[in-house]
Amino acid sequence: MGIVFDPFSYAQIEDTGNKLAVLGQSLILPVVFLIASIGRLAKYRFFSPEDIDGCALSNASHEASVLQSLLQNTLEQLLMTVMVYSIWTFTMPTAWFSVLPLCSLLFAIGRIAFFKGYAHGAPARAFGFALTFYPSVLLMITIVIYQLAGLVGLSLS
Repeated sequence: MGIVFDPFSYAQIEDTGNKLAVLGQSLILPVVFLIASIGRLAKYRFFSPEDIDGCALSNASHEASVLQSLLQNTLEQLLMTVMVYSIWTFTMPTAWFSVLPLCSLLFAIGRIAFFKGYAHGAPARAFGFALTFYPSVLLMITIVIYQLAGLVGLSLS
């Protein structure tokens, strides 16, 4: 949808500064979820005598283990997201840049669904994981196809 319709009218972007601004704006929501994940675990540990020393120095409670797992997964997703969004920013046509904020929104919705479903097992968190993970995977597949097409002289933009 972002590629076909360019809902944010990014096709006119020409300079690197504006491209980086789109990248930065698109990373705000994913980073907010990392900050929230760190904050939730820190807050819990601070008020839990059992967990205040951290899991490396003591056996973590069940709640601290769950929060640590949520943080770890969010960190992994954010790392992939930052790398893929950055590659997109520097290699793809600006007319396709609207996918970045749209994927950022999907990341946020996905994290919320993942957090809410986590305690209920894999089926309950699958939707949230999918909304967080697969948009970045699809972007990366698109990047690879676009770059390969360019190597063989095809124009996809």
